[in-house]
Amino acid sequence: KRKSVRGCIVDSQLSVLDLVIMRKGDAEIPGLTDVTQPRRLGPKRVGKIRKLFNLSKEDDVRQYVVHRPLPEKDGKKARSKAPKIQRLVTPARIQRKRKVLASRHAEQRRTRYRPPNSPSSLLKDRRKSVRLSSPVADLV
Repeated sequence: KRKSVRGCIVDSQLSVLDLVIMRKGDAEIPGLTDVTQPRRLGPKRVGKIRKLFNLSKEDDVRQYVVHRPLPEKDGKKARSKAPKIQRLVTPARIQRKRKVLASRHAEQRRTRYRPPNSPSSLLKDRRKSVRLSSPVADLV
């Protein structure tokens, strides 16, 4: 049997069609619209967790992560899984950022001062003297 979706012919060997219900009709479709399935996974990103639970910047996002219960194994305590929160500002992350910025500023300070007889200063002076003594400089 040929399956068709919105007038398009789809391969007859497909066992599943992935469709989205756009508008609900009068009657319920058994097993589809009569039951609501909860989403399997919650948000992973800090901003999306804050948006979902309407949290402020001061609230601890780690308390609001959606945990997924795992099936119990024989005689063991019930466990759950939670995603690793992304874009979470931790003390280690602040320290790392401070270290990177400090090393960048130290490098800028180190290269700013040039002793008068350093190779780069001598090269700069030589280029300046060549530029001033060239015949093109007289025309300009």
